[in-house]
Amino acid sequence: MDDEGKIRKKILIAEDDPVSRHMLMAFLVKWDYEVVAAADGIEALRILESEGAPPLAVLDWMMPGLEGPQVCQRVREQSGRPYVYVLLLTARSQKGDLLRGLESGADDYLTKPFDAQELRARLRVGQRILDLQDSLIAAREELRFSATHDALTGISNRASIFEAVSREQSRQAREGGSFGVIFADIDHFKMINDRHGHHSGDVVLREVTQRMMGCSRPYDTLGRYGGEEFLIVLPGSDGLGALTVAERIRESFAKRPVHTSAGPVPLTLSLGVAAEGGEAVTDAAALLQAADSALKRAQQNGRNRAALADESGMAIDVGPSEEPEK
Repeated sequence: MDDEGKIRKKILIAEDDPVSRHMLMAFLVKWDYEVVAAADGIEALRILESEGAPPLAVLDWMMPGLEGPQVCQRVREQSGRPYVYVLLLTARSQKGDLLRGLESGADDYLTKPFDAQELRARLRVGQRILDLQDSLIAAREELRFSATHDALTGISNRASIFEAVSREQSRQAREGGSFGVIFADIDHFKMINDRHGHHSGDVVLREVTQRMMGCSRPYDTLGRYGGEEFLIVLPGSDGLGALTVAERIRESFAKRPVHTSAGPVPLTLSLGVAAEGGEAVTDAAALLQAADSALKRAQQNGRNRAALADESGMAIDVGPSEEPEK
């Protein structure tokens, strides 16, 4: 494929000789690169260490301040930054010199005087390697996302949300404060599937996810615990604060149905709330058990309500005609 129509690739050229630098720039601009130029090694390193640094770099070996191999070595010492493909330009042709350049972390080299078409071909090789790396990183992130998120709703899956509870419990044990959890269950979800079909059931699950997210804070964590059951982790919330969030979620469904291709689907939720704070620290499993018991209490008391478990394991219920305590 021709270079025309492609997104312009950003490239750094570091060359202290003005004539050689302008000649390189002319070639690269003609080949549709976005060129960033440096006149010495120190300036080249500064550019490569900055945000949005060019992913391609052509470094002259001999430069004031820092030589090309020194710049390359400094770049390779940095961890956690995007990879830079480095091509060294050098008049040196001794095998030992070339090995030194490669050992400094350079990906390729070209001896002066260079052939313009050979330079272009080598830069294309570098770009293909960068593109392949981007594809591998994207595939890795996709696998990581799939391993920790629910495929239907896109939120945390059971294992991931349980880890969020454990992390928050560990933080609370170290730093104090409190946090709450909410178990939410769609009332009579099997009936929804039976009456409206499983496709509509999937629409309902996705809509439940969106409305819960709309009722939660940006730093709360929402996960699908299993089937039609969801779990929310609320850092910094005590029991009554978490109960207020649960009631807000309940009301968001009680007031309006979920619209599907099979028609509007009336929907209610039952929610169980538990919180942990102060000096007493229980384990994550015990906290989830308390929230689950509160959820069962809400269901037994008529559904479409939220229930808060207190320290004795009892539950404070909030239903359609009630308001959570302030």
